[in-house]
Amino acid sequence: TFTYQGFRYCMVSGITAEQAVPELLTYEVMSSDLKINGSFSCSDEIVNKLQRATYNADISNFYYFPTDCPHREKNGWTADAALSAEQMLFHLTPEVSYHEWLNNIRKAQREDGALPGIVPTGGWGFDWGNGPAWDCVLFYLPYYTWMYRNDTDIIRENAGAFMRYLHYISTRRDEHGLVHIGLGDWLHIGCAVPKAPLEVTDTLKCMDMCQMAEVMFGAIGMTAQAAFAKALYEEFRTATRRELILDDCVTVLGNCQTSQAMAIAYNLFDDAEKPAAFRVLLQLIHAQDDHLDTGCLGARVIFHVLSAFGQAELAYKMITRTDFPSYGHWVAHENCTSLFEEFQRKEAKPNSKNHHFFGDVSSWFLKNLAGIKVNPHVRDANEIEISPEFLDELQRAEGEIGVPAGKVSVAWHREGENIVLDVTVPEGVSGDIRLKNGYVFADIYQLIVQPVRTGHYLLKKI
Repeated sequence: TFTYQGFRYCMVSGITAEQAVPELLTYEVMSSDLKINGSFSCSDEIVNKLQRATYNADISNFYYFPTDCPHREKNGWTADAALSAEQMLFHLTPEVSYHEWLNNIRKAQREDGALPGIVPTGGWGFDWGNGPAWDCVLFYLPYYTWMYRNDTDIIRENAGAFMRYLHYISTRRDEHGLVHIGLGDWLHIGCAVPKAPLEVTDTLKCMDMCQMAEVMFGAIGMTAQAAFAKALYEEFRTATRRELILDDCVTVLGNCQTSQAMAIAYNLFDDAEKPAAFRVLLQLIHAQDDHLDTGCLGARVIFHVLSAFGQAELAYKMITRTDFPSYGHWVAHENCTSLFEEFQRKEAKPNSKNHHFFGDVSSWFLKNLAGIKVNPHVRDANEIEISPEFLDELQRAEGEIGVPAGKVSVAWHREGENIVLDVTVPEGVSGDIRLKNGYVFADIYQLIVQPVRTGHYLLKKI
């Protein structure tokens, strides 16, 4: 009565061959009552299967709060929820549940500000299974809910907990100003120990939380608290730049994809330094024959970093290639219908095959292939930028997402050398259509940027 079981296959005995028809059994899809908020599809069936697998993992792991699997633990692991917060808000409407689960997270927070690795907890998870990469759920859920729903109430409800945690983590620094407690780049591909040192991933995650806290405090007028978060961020950044950047001034300790991608994503490098740091990341990727070589923390940022520096084609290749290790391998060789907990060879002992924390590729699809970027200036969820990547491998792509003002949809397809772009935006949405890959508006003075509005556009390449 008080449990549920996730499954993929059902063995039935005692029936005849004639009775073995699909109509014999009925299964119910069960979860919290979340509505569909967004969708994506394109001409690449591997991408479409990954999109469906991500949705399946998201919805089957949402019982009042995000769980780690529907068939085994069913625990509220905090890192899982943090890593998938953005894709959940794209696909579904979890904001009411996030409000309530954050109430539980605040109740689980110790007096000194520490958080457990799972919520709810009977006490387990404070001594193992937490640390900044897990604790960041306290910041990620409010931040992304505010970013995509214009919800400032969720910030106000958690502002006190932010301050308690920031004070706590400031006391966990070592003599060099770094943090290294708990778990790091969990489930690094093919490695028992992550390649990225814990002091790298932990301190960078602390920087990330401070940046989010500063923005959120500013959004609700808590200027003194925003100043505190900014000052703490600068202390973490100064220590990290002094202790964790190697002598070449562009490579981060660990010399691996995760260290380098996280450092770029979380602004460890100045803007002028980022191109050189990115070249190091490219070298690290090419050294692995363009395969992903990270754990869950690196995978959450690396594709977005590649796209930001004009390498969306490489990100797409790393995701969709079908040899091991890759997301495409799950589809082509393991027939995945939900996302797996880790990248393992098919012959390895399987771990959970229904997890959602590697699912941010879905938000990468929507942001880059459909090109819908919500709240690009981090000030209003009704502002958007539409900037699809017209990758050579794709013939079409389309996506839709709900914002506070209504549904935004984008679809494009090729017609010979040209591209036809259809945009639908509701009243109250503003922003730009910003073309990439050398395309211009064919009938609007060959511009590459124009204000976003509902329309049918012909694009040509120059």
